Amino acid sequence: MEAQKKKSKVPHTFVIILAIVFVMSILTWIIPAGQFTRVEDENGIEVVVPDEFTYIEKSPVNPLRIPNYVVDGFASSASLIFMTIISGGAFNVLVNTGALQGLIAIAVKKFGNKEAVFIPILMLLFAAIATTQSVTVFIGFTPVIIMMTRAMGFDSITGAALPLLGGAIGFSTGTLNSSTTVVAQKIAGLPLFSGIEYRFFCLFVFWIITSIVLIRYARKVRKDPAKSPMYDLDLQSPVNTDDLDSQHGMDIRKILCLIVFVGCLGVLVWGCVTRGWDLPEISVVFIWLAILSGACAGFGPTKIANYFADGCKRLTVSAIILGLARATSGVLSSANILDTIVYGCTLVLKAFPPFLRGICMYWINFALNPVITSGSGLAAVVMPIFTPVADMVGITRQTAVLAFNFGDGFGNYVIPMSTALMGNLSVANIPYDRWMRFMWKPALIWIATGSALIFIAQIIHLGPM
Repeated sequence: MEAQKKKSKVPHTFVIILAIVFVMSILTWIIPAGQFTRVEDENGIEVVVPDEFTYIEKSPVNPLRIPNYVVDGFASSASLIFMTIISGGAFNVLVNTGALQGLIAIAVKKFGNKEAVFIPILMLLFAAIATTQSVTVFIGFTPVIIMMTRAMGFDSITGAALPLLGGAIGFSTGTLNSSTTVVAQKIAGLPLFSGIEYRFFCLFVFWIITSIVLIRYARKVRKDPAKSPMYDLDLQSPVNTDDLDSQHGMDIRKILCLIVFVGCLGVLVWGCVTRGWDLPEISVVFIWLAILSGACAGFGPTKIANYFADGCKRLTVSAIILGLARATSGVLSSANILDTIVYGCTLVLKAFPPFLRGICMYWINFALNPVITSGSGLAAVVMPIFTPVADMVGITRQTAVLAFNFGDGFGNYVIPMSTALMGNLSVANIPYDRWMRFMWKPALIWIATGSALIFIAQIIHLGPM
């Protein structure tokens, strides 16, 4: 009850972002206006000239004009908004085919008695699925995984950690994520999905380290169940696995749906990397994913449309957040203080040793995550600032995007405002405080690992740009 009271006090994301926009409008009356000289580089992308900053006449923003900037934000983010909504519809159709659930059930049954194999494989499977979507998609079958892990002698936290931590790895490394990586790279002026090789390397590094952490924890609680934060609550909820086999099976239709899923991902990556596809083309791929996966599952046109509409509804809020968040950069740009803020951030980052500058970007993003829990919304707020900062302090834009990915993603599994976390914990009947008694160690390990990977990216000048 107390947790619910605390949760109710957290303002809606819309309120938080609009409050930020309001604060920014007030700052336009305080922060002096300024601008950098900008030139086009050899790739035709506009970049700032680091040593050419000048102060100019103020042009503060009237707070009463905030709705105007919100509308402008929606207009400038139209392609991103439509792509976000369409992707939600497509993946909801795929999830309702049961193909993803069937694939996970097979992995559980095949490797269930070998935790050193079972945990890494299942975690990698969740990571692979979450490369393209939010971890909220796992809410439906988290109870099935918990049922299996408890039958194997582990606790509820082990079961919930598999989709949460596995999904965190896939989502936070940003390999194929359209709502974070694409948004951030679009703002940074980078080719979509560029730098994918290093992000896949990061995924596997996080996967190996996180698997080791969870295997050690699972063995500890199986050896001594009293060491589990969920020990007393798990005793009150006996496990019944009699109908597990009947819940999720695999048949030819589900196999075809998985082939369509993999094929669409392959086409998407191929088009973006070799053909220069942009947001409209990505949206087209998602539409085909919905149609083909629904057809393979035997859904009629109306059923596909209903599932697609439901999925679109679920991501409508995230899409609106994009437009709201863009209002922030609109206010700063209109008042000509964005460059002044960038100049100030540059001076702060330059005060740190060069090898720490990329890591500082990661930590700043991590700290901002509780304020703006939407990945696409956070990208729209921070990337217009961090892109020119990266140019001026000797960090590649690709490293800045990676720092955003890590900071935005991994924070979602420790903050109580995260729908991905709280949704999965609610169906697992795991109180937030019990989760954090387990999660604080993996979170610290993630921060350390991410810092090391950002440092490597900075050293190798991860590109392009």
